[in-house]
Amino acid sequence: RMGLSEGFWHHEYWLPPGATWEDMKESADTHYPQPQDLLLSIPGALLLIIARCIFERTVALPLGRWLGVSDKMRPKVQPNATLEGFYVLLGKTPKEEDLISLAKQSDLPVKKVQTWFRHRRAQDRPRVMKKFCEASWRFTFYFTSFFSGLALLYDKPWFWDHTVCWLRFPQQPLLPALGWFYLLELSFYCSLVATLPFDVKRKDFKEQIIHHIATITLIFVSYCANLTRFGVIVMVVHDASDYILELAKMLHYMKWKGVCEAVFLVFAVVFIISRLLIFPLITYYYFVTKFQLFFITCLINIFLMILQLLHIFWSYLIIQMIVGVILRGQKKKDARSDTEESDRSEAEDLAKTE
Repeated sequence: RMGLSEGFWHHEYWLPPGATWEDMKESADTHYPQPQDLLLSIPGALLLIIARCIFERTVALPLGRWLGVSDKMRPKVQPNATLEGFYVLLGKTPKEEDLISLAKQSDLPVKKVQTWFRHRRAQDRPRVMKKFCEASWRFTFYFTSFFSGLALLYDKPWFWDHTVCWLRFPQQPLLPALGWFYLLELSFYCSLVATLPFDVKRKDFKEQIIHHIATITLIFVSYCANLTRFGVIVMVVHDASDYILELAKMLHYMKWKGVCEAVFLVFAVVFIISRLLIFPLITYYYFVTKFQLFFITCLINIFLMILQLLHIFWSYLIIQMIVGVILRGQKKKDARSDTEESDRSEAEDLAKTE
């Protein structure tokens, strides 16, 4: 398989006891997942990045302007080589002793040096329009992915009855549409990883990296082991709430506060039901209790548990936001926000919300 060592692709690792790769021989009418199929995700990710650039410039940007999304004016920073050098090389938030030293070197009052760094940090904060364009792209993809997945699965008995999902495994022929859905999801998450350095840096940046790595690993492993039925169910369950969150963000950037809060409440309900109830208590439960465990399924279990821990973490933030922001009327901040990492003094100085 794919010219890799027999040890890596040994059937005892990838298939349940008693099954071998010979059981999954293809014919003219029967197709099984082949690992080399996933190589298409590389050009697929590149195509999605190109499509995203075109979409953001030709659709999201004009749409944002039409809907009244605008960037606030920011104070201009006076060029200063000494302060800029410290900012780039040593840090964006100098300590008190550094401020005194920089004030002496640049022949400026300490207060003006502090102000310069606050304005310089503000200059690096991503623009609202950039955030709107990113949210628009993700909304478009997640919306398309979720409803395409539902259209693909609604008439499949194993989607509604998970006990049927494992019948005759691993000799379950791969539906062409299911294979393309897998490639689309894998390509999208690969594109997200590739664009991480250029996207708005979120407060949960580290958690997002863990999520993307776990997701890509699960998609790859489940495809190679022909666990595609279970895999696509997991994808659809996860996609159920993502597009609602991106819509809420778009409404927030448009300053439609009331509608935004209503949509966010819908997102919170769907997220908690899909991630804390349906996924662990139904989908994952059947995987653990009805399916024979072997090496790959144990590996999948580990990554699914990582995802579930992230679900609990994000659910906590979501509930915290609902209680603290909507019910108590505190300062609005997206719990899973794409607010970039910033220090407290900057936030207080700018008095901005996400």
